Amino acid sequence: MKTFILITILLSTIVITAQDVEHEKEAIKKVIQTAYVEGLQNEGDIDKIDSGIHPDFDLLGIGKNNNMWKYSIKDWKAKTVKKVEDGDLPRKGDQVSVVFKNIDITGNAAMAKIDFYIGKKLAYVDYISLYKFEEGWMMVNKIFYKME
Repeated sequence: MKTFILITILLSTIVITAQDVEHEKEAIKKVIQTAYVEGLQNEGDIDKIDSGIHPDFDLLGIGKNNNMWKYSIKDWKAKTVKKVEDGDLPRKGDQVSVVFKNIDITGNAAMAKIDFYIGKKLAYVDYISLYKFEEGWMMVNKIFYKME
């Protein structure tokens, strides 16, 4: 009888933990969809951007001669505001969409791998790092591979 109770408790814990992980993955997907895809890429909505992208976020890349560069969210938002003012956002043509390939969570740290499409064309593979703060998950940096 004690063994049965122990196994029942253990299985219940595993199910609850699995449900928690799935809940966190859904929360991360929502942050990326709202702040990055809708806010930054398709609409130019600063409130949406701020809802899921940390103020210290950096986009990191590799330039000529393998030199690293970074682009702050502050600069990216300024460019986004200009695109809204110029009428380039919200997007009128091909919308950006993403396919979530993998989300890995350890404690309050996570990494999301996504395929980034412009219309039907796969344009980038993004690796987005997130931390969970008191107010929820926030994107903190991104690296990417540009498809040729």
